[in-house]
Amino acid sequence: MARRKDNRARADLAAFDQAGARVFDNPLVTEVSDSYLEYAFSVIHSRALPDARDGLKPVHRRILYSMHESGFRPDRPYVKSARVVGDVMGRYHPHGDAAIYDAMVRLAQDFSLNVPLIDGHGNFGSPDDGPAAARYTESRMSREAMLLVGELGEETVDVEPNYDGSLTQPTVLPAAFPNLLVNGASGIAVGMATNMIPHNLGEVVAAARWLIRHPDATLDKLMEFVPGPDLPTGGLLLGLDEVRRAYESGRGVVRMRGKVEIGPVEGSRGRQAITVVELPYGVGAEKVITAITNEVNKTKRLTGIADVKDLTDRENGTRLVIECKVGVNPQALLADLYRLTPLEQSFGVNNLVLVDGQPRTLGLKSLLEVFLAHRYDVVTRRTAHRRRKREERLHLVDGLLVALLDIDKVVRLIRAAEDAQDAKDGLMRRFRLSEIQATYILDTPLRRLTKYDRLELEAEQEKLRREIAELSAILDDEKVLRKLVSDELAAVAKQSATPRRTTLVDGDLKEVLAASVPAGPLEVADDPCQVILSATGLVARTAAESEEAAEGRRSSGRVKHDTVRAVVHSTARGRVLLVTSAGRAFKIDVLPLPVLPEQPGTVSLRGGMAAAELVPLEAGETVVGLAPVGPAAEGSPGLALGTRQGVVKVCAPDWPVRSDEFEVIGLREGDEVVGATWLTDGAESLTFITSEASLLRFAATVVRPQGLKGGGMAGVSLPAGARVVFFGAVRTDDPAHGEPMVVTSTGATVKVTPFAAYPAKGRATGGVRAQRFLKGEVDLTAAWVGARPLGATATGDPVDLPPADPRRDGSGFAVMLGPTVLGHHLDRD
Repeated sequence: MARRKDNRARADLAAFDQAGARVFDNPLVTEVSDSYLEYAFSVIHSRALPDARDGLKPVHRRILYSMHESGFRPDRPYVKSARVVGDVMGRYHPHGDAAIYDAMVRLAQDFSLNVPLIDGHGNFGSPDDGPAAARYTESRMSREAMLLVGELGEETVDVEPNYDGSLTQPTVLPAAFPNLLVNGASGIAVGMATNMIPHNLGEVVAAARWLIRHPDATLDKLMEFVPGPDLPTGGLLLGLDEVRRAYESGRGVVRMRGKVEIGPVEGSRGRQAITVVELPYGVGAEKVITAITNEVNKTKRLTGIADVKDLTDRENGTRLVIECKVGVNPQALLADLYRLTPLEQSFGVNNLVLVDGQPRTLGLKSLLEVFLAHRYDVVTRRTAHRRRKREERLHLVDGLLVALLDIDKVVRLIRAAEDAQDAKDGLMRRFRLSEIQATYILDTPLRRLTKYDRLELEAEQEKLRREIAELSAILDDEKVLRKLVSDELAAVAKQSATPRRTTLVDGDLKEVLAASVPAGPLEVADDPCQVILSATGLVARTAAESEEAAEGRRSSGRVKHDTVRAVVHSTARGRVLLVTSAGRAFKIDVLPLPVLPEQPGTVSLRGGMAAAELVPLEAGETVVGLAPVGPAAEGSPGLALGTRQGVVKVCAPDWPVRSDEFEVIGLREGDEVVGATWLTDGAESLTFITSEASLLRFAATVVRPQGLKGGGMAGVSLPAGARVVFFGAVRTDDPAHGEPMVVTSTGATVKVTPFAAYPAKGRATGGVRAQRFLKGEVDLTAAWVGARPLGATATGDPVDLPPADPRRDGSGFAVMLGPTVLGHHLDRD
């Protein structure tokens, strides 16, 4: 290693001496000065640093120029990469073929560049592996690369001789988009290095167009268009304050993180997995796996990992699955992964580029200004070239039209001339033509001297004059020039812009990192907890010991999503059953459920997870109840279910061991489950409320438990057109939670009545009336039976209920807003 460094140092000194020799060869230089040092350094750094105008180092520029000259364009077939390397090495870049091929490969990698400049065919490598040899891969220019070289034939940039003086090459490419900001760059020169991070093409173009219209724009305004880097591999970028410092000074450090998804392992019991779907820029999956293996087996600093699988492929992209051991908190494990593995990396921004041959460190605004100055120069030179070409053509057309007006005289003059020179002199003298016009007339075939061609020439003359006027306006008016550059940038963005890949996390980097470290141990204790289902369909869990202490006596006011539909006891590493309106049941793990914050008062599920995110629900299907799984289900008669068509069933808790999804009732055509309640000991009263405002209650013991396939039995008798609005199991021997109440609502009126006012009836009967309808009321829209009733809207906003009415069959209280959903509330210390 030391010998290699010595050789590099000797090479650098040799380059510096060579630059100095070139200066001393100049007879105008009589002494060593600052200008000598600047020139010498520029000679050395120009080989390693990108030019601020086109964002390319010489090797990249020569590769693209050589491919352009050879016709290896997007509309042509692929060619062997070895042929491209050979052409570049032989004509423009006399260095090793390996160095040229490595530079060429980077231009083709979509994980290195936001906008690849080479369309590669074959194995061009990955963040972990190198590419196949040049003889195996094929390449051609990409569509975006043509935007960099497309104006070369119009004298838009300066040219210089190649290494042996036999050919010329451009000193810079015209570059129709800010390639340096979009694709970034890296390079090492003598005593300094550049490391530029990629950005989103659409965002950079938007900022450049704003700067065209507002040259005095502030950095903060430009950052409204370019809020931060956009990496080809996506991921997260933390701390925008540090990004702003980098944009202001050209130097800074940004923090990158991989993007992950946390969820249960398919087919496992209680096991969670961290799936990495996006990696930090420049990091491959194998590098992460190697680091994890080292931390697990050698340093022992990483625990809680059961297995690591790399499922990355071309169809699904990055997919690195890190399986947690049972009972491990995935959030705490993820924090360790970020701390100990390349899943979190730093990127040192150093915007060191060449400006007029000199190395300079530029911020975001300065980089855009250098690019726009280059575009103004390119468009100006291109416009001048196009105007000159049209003026030359117009000169020829004008001469030809003069000849066509007196074609007979022209023919006689030519026939009378002794030779071509005499004919040319005669035309110039007789018709006052220039030598170029006279020569063009003599070279024109006779078939062009027809009446039809005269009309074509007059139309072309008019078109040329119009185009010359438009081009002159661009050259004479700076506002027109700026608008043209802006419009061309907009066209580039429309053609090539892509959505942002990287997610930006705002704030100070230290604060963001501190906030992202989860509190709590890696191993989650299997403590008792409760799983709660809200009437609005949200699911969450909370610690059992902090709940329901003196419930019903303390309340700190209503909040959103505090209307509870079901509560079951479980443990943090246990499982529960979600029962849906379609008669299906799903086993879910308790651990991934959101934990409700520890605060006194009414329990709110605002931080809960929508049931649709936990289980695959069909259109119109909802979760209607919960049931325990495992030891918590022992000693119970089972799960009581009631359907829209009045069927009742008690499903015995013999849940399948190997299946996480199964049916708990066989439903008839058009039927659905409206309520599912877990029975503790069978002493509950099963209760139906129908749309006709009839309430039927009977003992749960009269319903014989059935297996999963059973279709239940008749529960309540329904008249034609009626349906069940509510079904549930109600306890009347639980004074700790208060007396159960019956709540019925037509939308316009609401009635609250003690449950004790309704007598028990036999199963499959019609029950008794629970609310007398007023004029215009036809059916109930919502109903509930239970202690501590609450009402809410479909979005969880609280709805107040009227005071209790002891009359069993009285009418309801008129309300401005009736509840959409009903349930009960929980209180805790």
